[in-house]
Amino acid sequence: MNQSNTPLFTALKKHAQSNPVQFHIPGHKKGVGADPEFREFMGDNAFSIDMINIAPLDDLHQPTGVIEEAQKLAADAFGADYTYYSVQGTSGAIITMIMSICLPGDKIIVPRNVHKSIMSAIIFAGAKPVFISPVSDENLGIHHGVTTKSVRRALERHPDAKGVLVINPTYYGVCADLKEIVDLAHSYNVPVLVDEAHGVLIHFHPDLPMSAMEAGADMSATSVHKLGGSLTQSSILNVNTKNGYVNPQRVQTIFSMLTTTSTSYLLLASLDTSRRNLALNGHEIAQRALDLAEYCRSEVNKIEGLYCFGSEILGTEATYDYDPTKITVHIRHLGLTGYDVENWLRDHYNIEVELSDMYNILCLVTPGDTKEEIEILLKALRELASLHYSTGQEHELVVKIPDIPQLSLIPRDAFYGDTEIVPFKESAGRIIAEFIYVYPPGIPILLPGEVISQDNIDYIVDHVEVGLPVKGPEDRTVHQVKVIVETDAIS
Repeated sequence: MNQSNTPLFTALKKHAQSNPVQFHIPGHKKGVGADPEFREFMGDNAFSIDMINIAPLDDLHQPTGVIEEAQKLAADAFGADYTYYSVQGTSGAIITMIMSICLPGDKIIVPRNVHKSIMSAIIFAGAKPVFISPVSDENLGIHHGVTTKSVRRALERHPDAKGVLVINPTYYGVCADLKEIVDLAHSYNVPVLVDEAHGVLIHFHPDLPMSAMEAGADMSATSVHKLGGSLTQSSILNVNTKNGYVNPQRVQTIFSMLTTTSTSYLLLASLDTSRRNLALNGHEIAQRALDLAEYCRSEVNKIEGLYCFGSEILGTEATYDYDPTKITVHIRHLGLTGYDVENWLRDHYNIEVELSDMYNILCLVTPGDTKEEIEILLKALRELASLHYSTGQEHELVVKIPDIPQLSLIPRDAFYGDTEIVPFKESAGRIIAEFIYVYPPGIPILLPGEVISQDNIDYIVDHVEVGLPVKGPEDRTVHQVKVIVETDAIS
């Protein structure tokens, strides 16, 4: 296929150039009806292609024209049999994956450190999660992936599972042996779904981890917007039908159910053009990001009090490979939290990082970065370390990650169950009926159906007190929590 073509974007430009008289939405009518300041800032070109699904521009819900052509080109570029454009982000693609294979009551094997969208999908589908413990890195205070060994144990105990979901790579860029996990699951006739939100570039460079499609996975949800140059909220769902586990027509049906009928052609056009750029120039632009990231990593590791992991962490089942463009700076030796560092970088150097947790900050190096920007980050980190690191007195935080809570109810049953509100600090032993998570990365600490432990309470309170963005419960202060009503025994 000719990857230089952009069928959708070309059609949009042609349509705009014809300057049609529009008696349809959007009501801004090529920007004329928009707020003048916003129109000037955005530019008339953007407004001119902010369209709806009229005949010349095809329909994402049932594509037969330029969108279908664009998706076929994307499938070719990403090594898939089918590719579906998502204007609901990777969350929409993940929910589609799970609902395409799971019916109410079906089991699905998932890591416990999954994104909240996966748990949302499990609630929507009425599925029963079988959790696998990810490997904890007690030195860095983060979770890595799951091991082949743990997946095998889960399949042995639950051979009736309808799917295995794997994160590849994790938010921090670490991968398990995906090919081995895929082959194992397929030996049980179980499909593999991959959360590939942070892995768009891995399709285009051999020095990056293996992609889901290359590993033979059955579906993968990939954020093109995170690292691949498209607009925020634009992602893709790749489908491999060779193994016979996925019905592409059902995938389209589920996708359509979850997708707005007012699809954004700006987002779709950005996917079309980003696919072209990645297909034609992906190796070159990934190499540029790799070179910048490796330089950044080596310089960070020269700064006393800071550490950025690299290939030295490889060699275990959970750390089979990693994406070097993820710069995880471990800061606990400075006696600070990651949240402290994030705020300091913002206040003193106007630097925004991808995320902060108790012990790390994460910086993403992408094809959009330059050497000058890397030098600003390094200058800031050098100054920060000089202010807070002392070889004479080391202030270390105690790295603790709570155990995975016990799941007592199917998440859907808990989410829709009879509930009451209780003080969070007094909720140990109760079954939670809502989510509590830190975003980013959006991994639930507690999710509907789990038993709240005192360790969970202490861990969450610690995060709240240092200012980390704890989200999910209806009470944003996390003083109160919604739990399942306990009924008294009848005597």
